[in-house]
Amino acid sequence: MQIKLKDGSVRTYDGAVSVYEIAKDISDGLARVACAGELNGEIVDLRTKVTADCELNIITASDAEGLKVIRHTASHVMAEAVKRLFPDAKVAIGPAIEDGFYYDFDHAPFSREDLDQIESEMKKIIKEGHEISRFTLPREEAVAFMRERNEPYKVELIEDLPEGSEISFYDQGGFTDLCAGPHLMSTKGIKAYKLISSSMAYWRGDEHKAQLQRIYATAFNKKEELAAYLEHLEDIKKRDHNKLGREMELFTTVDVIGQGLPLFAPKGTKMIQKLQRWIEDLEDNEWGYVRTRTPFMAKSDLYKISGHWDHYKEGMFVLGDEEKDKEVFALRPMTCPFQYYVYKNSQKSYRDLPYRMGETSTIFRSEDSGEMHGLTRVRQFTISEGHLVIRPDQTEEELKGCLELANYTLTTLGLQEDVTYRLSKWDPANREKYLGDAQYWESTQDALRKILVEKGLPFVEADGEAAFYGPKIDIQAKNVYGKEDTMITIQLDCAIAENFDMYYIDENGEKIRPYIIHRTSMGCYERTLAWLIEKYAGKFPTWLCPEQVRVLPISDKYNDYAQKVLSELKKNGIDASIDARSEKIGFKIRAARLEKLPYMLVVGKQEEEDGTVSVRSRFAGNEGVKPLEQFIDQISREIRTKEIRKELPEEEKAK
Repeated sequence: MQIKLKDGSVRTYDGAVSVYEIAKDISDGLARVACAGELNGEIVDLRTKVTADCELNIITASDAEGLKVIRHTASHVMAEAVKRLFPDAKVAIGPAIEDGFYYDFDHAPFSREDLDQIESEMKKIIKEGHEISRFTLPREEAVAFMRERNEPYKVELIEDLPEGSEISFYDQGGFTDLCAGPHLMSTKGIKAYKLISSSMAYWRGDEHKAQLQRIYATAFNKKEELAAYLEHLEDIKKRDHNKLGREMELFTTVDVIGQGLPLFAPKGTKMIQKLQRWIEDLEDNEWGYVRTRTPFMAKSDLYKISGHWDHYKEGMFVLGDEEKDKEVFALRPMTCPFQYYVYKNSQKSYRDLPYRMGETSTIFRSEDSGEMHGLTRVRQFTISEGHLVIRPDQTEEELKGCLELANYTLTTLGLQEDVTYRLSKWDPANREKYLGDAQYWESTQDALRKILVEKGLPFVEADGEAAFYGPKIDIQAKNVYGKEDTMITIQLDCAIAENFDMYYIDENGEKIRPYIIHRTSMGCYERTLAWLIEKYAGKFPTWLCPEQVRVLPISDKYNDYAQKVLSELKKNGIDASIDARSEKIGFKIRAARLEKLPYMLVVGKQEEEDGTVSVRSRFAGNEGVKPLEQFIDQISREIRTKEIRKELPEEEKAK
């Protein structure tokens, strides 16, 4: 039997041999750091027996899959620690995830003190150095095995597997867990770990099932790597929009109003207003859009025509009961069917197309309570929505235009480098979810794929992520915790015009069905604001700041001059205020810095006499004394061009 290794060398064995034994045969050092094997491209346990010629790579902690094995093993150690400290706790599932691992328990909520105790118990288990062994049982015996241990969640998992299955378990010195593996050879292989937090989680993600307690944790191969990650978590906490946005008084939520229904304070409202005005002017003045305004609700009849009633009803807020009420209404989950009737309001010829409709649309979606998070997942939100009614021959050009507009807005906001692109396709195995046949889907998906390729944008393809009426280009971004959301979407729809009897008159006088592009130019304002808060840690570009300048009189004697300065700033459209409190100037400067303001203008006797201001900025520190007109010209240009001014390091600001 010949084993070809990653470096191209070949080792020969007479009989079956485990991956671990091969690693040890190569070197004791490799065996000590081995986490798993890659056998003919498949990740396998170190205990796996090799019985035929193959290609083998030994996976270590320096490999992503190796780190995953360390974390998976750490999750079992954590589960054992919980069972030692809280014997009545029932174990559920405990997978490795992108930045660590978690385990779900049926138990009362865990406090921080509980987590610290569990960490200490894990340390004891690791020090004991139990060997980890694997064994299998037939399905029926596996059920009895876990039932005897009074672990109902494990029993349910096993019972969901096909009859006749062989079920694998891992034992580490008496603690046995249901698991497919792979795992380390011993608990001693866990070098650095930390329990991060605990929260409620539904069993199997179903809000109708048991509420469990999930402990989030992480593990690394080296203590230095763990320390760097924990430092990263501290930075995340500072950037978390849900925390920072409240501290900066941008938004809040109130229980009696409802989850996923944020209230925007004056500062947050000002920021969304600036974004909205910019997008509307951009679309209308530079990209040829007409603006519409449509109702927030409609009769169910409309949604039945569009297909939303059959394909999206569970995601809608329905007002009324079809069995009892003469008319049933629903809050709109999107604006497209409304805008179709704006298009139909007058007959269009081929010369009128493309007909680009834009609307700042407030829409409503019945999200699960467990999905709610700050501004990124809400039940009422507003988007820069648009629908382009086009001739088929205009498809490529208009799709490119939508993508160019989206990328322009991202670049202006400084977010372009943070996104990825996804071609969201239908799932041919689930055809009842979608309108149209296979040929329709392949042709529309090809059209979007061509645009991405021609633009040279790297992208992934995802089955089952399309809208029910057509495929999408989704522009994705991750929040500070690594969760990915769709920020901007461009969708091609060649079918829905039939439902609404939409047409245009071609050059031969014939009625022709148009195609429709559904798109956003910036996406959801709420989600974009969350993204901006986290991107800039609250230190926004000047043009977006709700307060751009604060005037700071050195003492009460200079309040009148400060008011003059403030008046001139406001005349020039600059969002400014004055701090006229009877406090020392150092106190006022510190307060402005804490609020992350772009500019402070300090004024006193000399500034009043000369008509100047002493400029301090978030970007460069003390920028010196300038004539007021010069400063106004400078900041006006910065706002007009939407410049993203870079912040100097603190040591340079102090110079």
